[in-house]
Amino acid sequence: MLREFQEFISKGNVMDLAVGVIIGASFGTIVKSLVDDVIMPIVGAIFGGLDFNNYFLPLSLDNKATTLADAKAHGAVLAYGSFITAVLNFLILAFIIFLMVKAVNNLRRRLEREKPAPAAAPPPADVQLLTEIRDLLARR
Repeated sequence: MLREFQEFISKGNVMDLAVGVIIGASFGTIVKSLVDDVIMPIVGAIFGGLDFNNYFLPLSLDNKATTLADAKAHGAVLAYGSFITAVLNFLILAFIIFLMVKAVNNLRRRLEREKPAPAAAPPPADVQLLTEIRDLLARR
């Protein structure tokens, strides 16, 4: 079982996947920072200067908190501002991945067009002999 596991881990696809997951997680952090620190403050300024992450609905009537952290400490809340931020995060990440896949597909198509045509395989020996006989008879 240990040998089988070693063979599985040593395959290139597993290592490629591990690198992809690590880079994807790091990229997700960058996109989250972009949304939280750049885009959402601009959106918040456009819609009245409020922090979008602090948009919530308390689910209990006695919860009078003004920030999401305080509201969560007093009871259950519906944090729709955080949800909107997460959806925007996802849409930006999905769009960037789409652009990356599109670029790779375009590169593959271009490389495929530029690839030289494969050399014609030599004809089988019997076909070559028949061709020589035909040429000899044509010369007579």
